[in-house]
Amino acid sequence: MFDIGDWMLSIFGPYGAWGVVLFVFLIFLIDALVFPTLPELFFVIGFMYDPTLSFGVTLLMAAAVAEVIGITTLYLVVERIRVPAKIRNIADRYIKFLVCSDERMLLVNRVAPMIPFAGAFVSLIDSWKLSRALFYVVLGCIIKYGFILLMSDFFQRYFESGDAQTYTIIFVIAVIAISFVAAFLKKRKSGVTDENR
Repeated sequence: MFDIGDWMLSIFGPYGAWGVVLFVFLIFLIDALVFPTLPELFFVIGFMYDPTLSFGVTLLMAAAVAEVIGITTLYLVVERIRVPAKIRNIADRYIKFLVCSDERMLLVNRVAPMIPFAGAFVSLIDSWKLSRALFYVVLGCIIKYGFILLMSDFFQRYFESGDAQTYTIIFVIAVIAISFVAAFLKKRKSGVTDENR
């Protein structure tokens, strides 16, 4: 059976720990800048390279820095193009449908991902400030991936190596699934559906 973790580590593992850190950094950067990449899964695969708390913290810092760079870059790109007022109004109406309409939504976004291309939204919503948005992005990153890191460390400590990897992957897939379900339920509750757009 194809093991994605072994495949990823076979590409970046030969470059040592910094190769894995660079890989996690690039995954999070692409996720923040271009398209969703399931960073939770790749974060934990990177952690399996060296399942120590110190290496996990290094990965967490790489993830946070990558997200800050990705969101800031997208923000600056959107700031420099002339976005039609109609698109700004659509973005503004969309945000007002959500649980909260300020930058704290980026924290909620960690549990129920409803704001794609967050950097663009920060630019489009007049009342949002980049500094506050980045604060909530980093806070959410530390909380979510710190929790994943602690659970991964728990599995590594109390289960055999093969079982620990299996349980960790199952846990991360469950986190991803819960996030998608939460986003779907939030959209239905707030009336943000394809029919209402």
